[in-house]
Amino acid sequence: MKIICRISKIPSNEEEWLEKAKEFEDKWSFPHAIAAMDGKHVIIQAPSFSGTEYYNYKQFFSIVLFALVDADYNFMYVDVGTQGRISDGGVFKNTNLYKKMERHDLNIPEPHALRIPYLLKVPYMILADKAFAMNEYTIKPFEGNPEVGSPQRVFNNRLSRGRRVVENAFGILSAVFRVLRKSMALQPEIASKIVLTTIYLHNFLRKRPSCLIYTPPGSLDTEKDGALTNGRWRQEQPTSSLLSMRNIPRRITDHAKTVRLHLADHFVLNDVLPWQNNY
Repeated sequence: MKIICRISKIPSNEEEWLEKAKEFEDKWSFPHAIAAMDGKHVIIQAPSFSGTEYYNYKQFFSIVLFALVDADYNFMYVDVGTQGRISDGGVFKNTNLYKKMERHDLNIPEPHALRIPYLLKVPYMILADKAFAMNEYTIKPFEGNPEVGSPQRVFNNRLSRGRRVVENAFGILSAVFRVLRKSMALQPEIASKIVLTTIYLHNFLRKRPSCLIYTPPGSLDTEKDGALTNGRWRQEQPTSSLLSMRNIPRRITDHAKTVRLHLADHFVLNDVLPWQNNY
């Protein structure tokens, strides 16, 4: 059994998506970003009669939690329960979210130029890491370790800042809900329901005034003039569950490469952060 659920509210029209994009640009200096996504393994006991369906590349049994997070650390969409043998990208492609994006059913705004007289129209995209494919609605870092001060390096740093919201959402989740910090001696259906419950509780507690109790100052990563201070959740004992997914090299379309390089040049020519070359 796989539980697929929308957490919070996926925007239903262009105006709401534009609000999400504005939050990312205002808080994380990344234009045209509408969400950040990631996936984690949740370790479980070997399910009955499942063979190797839930046995992953790290050689343990797990279900996968895929999540879409907004600029304020709230879960917008989750898919939990996929067998652990499937990669991040494979999990995403099996979601209703992916299918609707492929059909252009989500009313995401049409691409437009970042600046006049730019001719290239930049789509509204989800920030991803190297485990996912890059296409017209997802964007990920340049490979390798680009030279300091290069547009590619600046781009990777800017994208990393934006993706920090999903890292922190997962981090707070496992720090507070300790059931996610160890292997679950449960069948996948029950484990999925428990994970889903923690997501609901996270979003509920993030609403003010409970937000200041659930995530008090210092619990999340903070940044000043490019200097990063780790949130307290990173100082916790290493979790034995909620582990990172596998990075699999994936082909990138020429247009997606063009858009990414265009954004990288934009960050060093027209949208410069004072400290970005020292980040």
